[in-house]
This record gives sequence, structure tokens and C-alpha cells, in this order.
Amino acid sequence: MGMFYILLLFIIIAAIIAVETNNLLSSVICVGAIGFGGSLMFLFLRAPDIAITQIVVEVLGLIILIRATISRDRTFISGDREFFGVVVSVVIIFVIFLAGIRIFETLPAFGTPIFAQAPEAASQTYIRDGMQKTGAANLVSSVILDFRAYDTLGEATVLFTSIIGATVILRKKSKKLLEDPDE
Repeated sequence: MGMFYILLLFIIIAAIIAVETNNLLSSVICVGAIGFGGSLMFLFLRAPDIAITQIVVEVLGLIILIRATISRDRTFISGDREFFGVVVSVVIIFVIFLAGIRIFETLPAFGTPIFAQAPEAASQTYIRDGMQKTGAANLVSSVILDFRAYDTLGEATVLFTSIIGATVILRKKSKKLLEDPDE
């Protein structure tokens, strides 16, 4: 649980930096760090499907925000770096490294089914009662379409909306410019 609090502290620090910095690109990168920390927290809470969705949404959101930021704010990297910026960068990388080590330590040995360790887990209920409760011939389809239908629908909606939004923002020319070349 200690890594959970370290990640929470990391997210709070990144949020403060995102709000207080004057550089738009730095603010966008800190917002991305907040999302990355959130996805690591979902992994600690044993919700890998939500963590994957968070990563996908975060990457697409960062692409959109960085594209918008670069077109507004021309930021050039100089040879001089502030000591505080270097220290914060090293601390962030170290926290991410520790979180990764902690996640890999908690995983069971390869090939060990996690659902076998918890007899009253939802997966055991799906396996034991799935055919009787849903009447589906395929157990995987019964889980996706009956037991977790709203969850699957929500994840698919988030992914498709993110992809459509990124496509609309990142296209080369707008539809209006293609229709009216005189304006």
C-alpha cells in the first residue's frame, strides 16, 4: 500500500506543476504524467482493463494536446536546464521505476492462474454458473455480452470516441477548406 501513496503523491505533485507552470508544453506533459500515474494505480487496484483503457485515452489525449500546444506555443529547448527541473525529472523517473518494480513483484509466477487463488472471485462464478444463467454456448461471449455488457460497451465507446477525436483533430485539411477554395 506504500507504493499506492507514493503514486498518489506523484499525481498531486504533477497536478500542482501542471497548474502552476507558465509553459504550455510542460503543463501538457504533467497532465500526461497524471494519467500515467492513474493507470499505474488501476494496476495496483487489480483493474488491468481500466488501466489499458486509461493508457489508450491518455496517449491519444496527449497527442491531441501536444499538437494543439505546439501550434500555439513555439518552445525551444536550450542548453541550460534549471537544477529544479532536472531534480524533478529524476525523481519522476525514479518513482515510475519503483512502481514498475512493485507491480512485477506482486505478480504470481508465470502460468499460475490468479482466479484459482480466490474461490469466490467473479471469474469462478462466471465459470461455474455461466452456462445456466445465460444459456450461451460460448462462455467467453456470455461474460462479455451478459455479465459485463455495460462495462464492455463503456470501454468500446471511450476507445472509439478517442480515436474519432484524434482523427478529426490530426487531419491535414479541414472539410470546409476543401469545399471553399475561394475563402
